[in-house]
Amino acid sequence: MPFIIALLGSIAAAAFFILRARNAAHVATELMDVANDVRLAARRFGFRRKTNVHPVECIEDPNLATVAIATAFLELDDLPTQQQRNALVVQAQSVLGLGETDVGEMVVLGRWLMNECGGAAPAITRMSRKLYKMSGASAFEPLLRLVQSTLGESGLNQKHREALDDIRRAFRVT
Repeated sequence: MPFIIALLGSIAAAAFFILRARNAAHVATELMDVANDVRLAARRFGFRRKTNVHPVECIEDPNLATVAIATAFLELDDLPTQQQRNALVVQAQSVLGLGETDVGEMVVLGRWLMNECGGAAPAITRMSRKLYKMSGASAFEPLLRLVQSTLGESGLNQKHREALDDIRRAFRVT
């Protein structure tokens, strides 16, 4: 009898470790897919990382900067819901006149850029200054429409107001 219990215990332990190993392999595959998505999005928009230069300074497309700022703006308070992410894609399509795949890839790349900046608030400040350098004050209106239409009825909280003040300072709007 003790032999059978020991055998069942070793089979259960082996099954547990096999399932854990499969789960770890699945998670590793998912992480590689995420990294591949960022790499492909960066390649599609001609993003080239330069040595000793922050990735935000390498942005050449004003639409990418606008979508990246809106993505960071959504993540100021908490992780955005799927409904908010879908609203961002739809509103970016209408405000910027882009296709769904383009906006989807811009959101992925924008989220990576936000993480490279060390969070949503620093990303908004840095990318707003970069967007102003690229497009001047003309980019302020589409950015503001995109951010306001994405938030919808949820409204602005204190972090959002501070971020809007940072954007206004970057665009030299009073």
